[in-house]
Amino acid sequence: MKHTKTIALTAIQRWTLLAVVGIGLLMVAIDITILYTALPTLARELHASSAQGLWIINAYPLVTAGLLLGAGTLGDRIGHRWMYLVGLVIFGLASLMAALSPTPHLLIAARAFQAIGAAAMMPATLALIRIAFENERERNIAISVWASLSLVGAVLGPLLGGVLLQHYWWGAIFLINLPIVVLAIIGTVWVAPRQTRQHDDMARPWDAISSLQVLVALSSLVAAIKECAAPHPSWPLAVMLLAVSVAAAMLFTRRQSRLTYPLLDFSLFHNPAFTSGVLAAAFVTFATGGLLLSIAQRFQWVAGFTPLQAGLLVSAIFLGTLPSGLLGGAFLHKVGLRWLLSGGLAVGGLGVLLATFGQPFGITWLVFGLVVAGGGLGATISVASTAIMGNAPAHRAGMAASIEEVAYEFGSLFAVAVLGSLLAGLYSTTLQLPPGAPEAARQGIAEALAIVNGSGSAGTTLFEAVSQAFEYAYQWVMVAVAALLFVGSLTTARLLRRHGACVAAAAPTH
Repeated sequence: MKHTKTIALTAIQRWTLLAVVGIGLLMVAIDITILYTALPTLARELHASSAQGLWIINAYPLVTAGLLLGAGTLGDRIGHRWMYLVGLVIFGLASLMAALSPTPHLLIAARAFQAIGAAAMMPATLALIRIAFENERERNIAISVWASLSLVGAVLGPLLGGVLLQHYWWGAIFLINLPIVVLAIIGTVWVAPRQTRQHDDMARPWDAISSLQVLVALSSLVAAIKECAAPHPSWPLAVMLLAVSVAAAMLFTRRQSRLTYPLLDFSLFHNPAFTSGVLAAAFVTFATGGLLLSIAQRFQWVAGFTPLQAGLLVSAIFLGTLPSGLLGGAFLHKVGLRWLLSGGLAVGGLGVLLATFGQPFGITWLVFGLVVAGGGLGATISVASTAIMGNAPAHRAGMAASIEEVAYEFGSLFAVAVLGSLLAGLYSTTLQLPPGAPEAARQGIAEALAIVNGSGSAGTTLFEAVSQAFEYAYQWVMVAVAALLFVGSLTTARLLRRHGACVAAAAPTH
């Protein structure tokens, strides 16, 4: 980095460092989606409402996204090695707190505490890779591996959650993080490079106000979306929350233009390759989050799958993402950024449609569609990181890493907020209650199935109505995911229409 001196690492140390930060990144990515298969179990065990269930999932990416930009700046100031270590400790303590939470509210608080650790760790992982890998070709390979791990972790989350819930109590999905944290701390102390920061690095202020403005803008927007999708929304409250979000976003934008060291330099987005990489990362994580959440819930609530069976089903995406993710980075110089970003998103959308409309022909069609979707998404995400980091000036590398992390978290966050709320809203509005059925069944499918289980033989008719409504909502959510991927494909294709056909743009030197 521009103002940072590091001790040169041997080849063994560099690739060992990649493994060390890789397991931390994998853990953080897994914890975004591990609750998708665990949510029905948590709803039963903790007596959580549908709204509380979504906040248990959303508290993590919401707080992480709000703190990432500030965490990247703080890492430049005190050192990314220290940020990674501190983040690991916080993440481990928060995971223990989550495992022992007796109520939904405490679990939501623990997830927010986890997010603080994740926000400290994530920019540090990419920054340490950039510092350690001085050779450009090695660095591109390392970044491709890093990007693939983030998506692989998101896909493996539901599967790991299903395996753990099959054999242990629900707290095990958090306790599994503790040995990983210990291993990552030992590896970091051993191999991570020590940075000698010069005076101007230490003089850079850490702008907590900007981080708070981002957090308020995002949390208010998510709360507004959830309120709009509630069975009985309060429109004045929704409008007020939206107004708070817009006001916070405007204050953040104005503040950045006045700061000597802004958290976000908007001029970075003047580069179409950089912007395309950010958008592609957000589209991929949005689609992945929506697919994992919707499919895991649909097959557990309606089809009676166990968490393990649902996890195995959604992990079919992994069969496509892993090979295409690795091949995408290797063939970027031949295929070109435009084809991999835009084409990958289009293939992903096609796969989602195959999974949705081929499902009546058997579960094999669903699996095939998920593999195709995974192939497209994997190819896209593998080069999105290269597009971002390779098209940012060297003195903005830390900021670019934070922006990329925000794009990942933003996509996951809004997948749950928008698609989760759409799933719940469509279910509630389309449910045709049979005569005599309690109105409480509209509050959510968890509440409805609890009523069904307590109704004996009379619950059969209600279960059919509930299943039909949820299936309708599920199909529309899947179509929405596919449509968004096609929009992303067209958007990135247009942005990159004048980009080099065969190679990614070189990093700016100014």
